[in-house]
Amino acid sequence: MKNIAGYNSLGTEELVRRFNPQTPDEEAKIPKKVPYFVIIVDELADLMMTSSKEIESYIVRIAQKSRAVGIHIVLATQRPQATVVTGLIKANLPSRISFRVSGRLDSRIVLDQNGAETLLGQGDMLFLKPGTSELIRAQGAYVDDGEVKKVVQYLSEQAEPQFHPELIQLNRIDGAAACDDDMFDDAVRIVLESQRGSVSLLQRKLSIGYARASRIIEAMAASGLLGAYKGSQARECMMTLEEYDAAKKQMAIDKHAGFADMQEPVEMIDDNDSQPSDEVDDMDDDEDAEPDVISNVKDYDMNRSPRQQHEDVLNS
Repeated sequence: MKNIAGYNSLGTEELVRRFNPQTPDEEAKIPKKVPYFVIIVDELADLMMTSSKEIESYIVRIAQKSRAVGIHIVLATQRPQATVVTGLIKANLPSRISFRVSGRLDSRIVLDQNGAETLLGQGDMLFLKPGTSELIRAQGAYVDDGEVKKVVQYLSEQAEPQFHPELIQLNRIDGAAACDDDMFDDAVRIVLESQRGSVSLLQRKLSIGYARASRIIEAMAASGLLGAYKGSQARECMMTLEEYDAAKKQMAIDKHAGFADMQEPVEMIDDNDSQPSDEVDDMDDDEDAEPDVISNVKDYDMNRSPRQQHEDVLNS
């Protein structure tokens, strides 16, 4: 088969014949239908600002080879610039839609021709079909909140969401690596507000020396607030100021919860209840039983020396 449509058209018997499973368990693992995947990027400009070459290569690779296996990609941006919608991306995404743009240059970047700058807005758009240069003018349908909720509810009922653990995990601060400097918290707020982990920045803002500022920066890096050393460049901030406040709040909650667990009352166990009553009676009735050494402590004379009291216990 050449594509996902050909695979899904095969029946169960044909799939079993082609895979040739040896056991019932292997047969159960054969997918009867392969789902389609749609990758949606809401704002392409944000991705291209971080690592344009790497993102561009990923998009081109997906657009070139994933269509046959049922993976499709939809890109959207409010900034149709040449640095965002590059020539390689346009060459591999022939189907395009443009709403009203600010000028002719933006229209040519998206559609390779003028026209989008004259649209009326409110869903008025131009559609470029693959393999042609003819533009089709269309009207985007209005979708109200109720319809959006119905679509989202339908999609949520199809399968449970799956998130990468690193993406949903709250950033934690390594308290053991935190600096004991009095200005550490002020320095963290200065760095996270400016999003620049720089020693010179702390020197200017806090009026401190290079050695002290360097120690604070190293402590912030050890705590997970800053990235690795990059020479003359400022260190990368690993979280925002809001995330830092949330992490500190979570640490306080965890610390309080741990202290509360330590303060839980310990259940006292009555030794008499743990033994059968007839055994206790037997012990009380046994006159030959040796006296308990610990029970004789209450009969000690506190005026006698510990050695004399110890001899009394042994003689008894």
